[in-house]
Amino acid sequence: MTNSSSKRDRIIFWIATGLFSAFMLSSAIPNIMSTPEWVDIFKMLGYPPYMLPFIGVAKLLGVIAILVPGFPRIKEWAYAGLFFDLAGAVYSGLSVGGFDPQMLVMLVPFGLGTLSYVYHHKLTAK
Repeated sequence: MTNSSSKRDRIIFWIATGLFSAFMLSSAIPNIMSTPEWVDIFKMLGYPPYMLPFIGVAKLLGVIAILVPGFPRIKEWAYAGLFFDLAGAVYSGLSVGGFDPQMLVMLVPFGLGTLSYVYHHKLTAK
């Protein structure tokens, strides 16, 4: 593989990973803080509010794990956990409220996370 494609792969990885991490942090921090907006969302979905900080901390740790170099096994678990979180959010929304076109925004973090994961493996296979 040429040096320019390796550089391109690193750029794609870091852009996708940075945006994916920012998306996940944008919910992790309010979850940890149990903001009123998230408490209302959890009530609407039928989840107990005590789950909010737990999920928020799990997301925060997952983001840290995918950003810190090394630790390949932890990184795999982190990607899996973050994808389970996203899938669970979509499933919960569909189960409670049915399909809403605004849910299509969730394609963005799924796409960014997938891109990050694929390019992570491209870079570690070298």
